[in-house]
Amino acid sequence: MDTIEFFGTKAGKVWEALKEGPKTTTQLQKATGLTLKEVCIGLGWLAREGKILASNLEGMHIKFHLTE
Repeated sequence: MDTIEFFGTKAGKVWEALKEGPKTTTQLQKATGLTLKEVCIGLGWLAREGKILASNLEGMHIKFHLTE
C-alpha cells in the first residue's frame, strides 16, 4: 500500500462516519474502528482538502463535520 492509498483510506472512513453527522474524535474512533492516530490522519487529509470544519459544540470537545 502506498502513502496516498494509506492516507486516503483513513480519510474515506472518516468521511463516511461524518456523513451521519458531527462527531468528536472519540466518536469517530467508535464509528470507524480506527485508532486515534488513524482518525487524526483522516481528519488532516479532509481538512487539507477543505472538506471538514471543526466546532466547539460541547465545551472542551471539538466536533468535526462536513462542509458539503
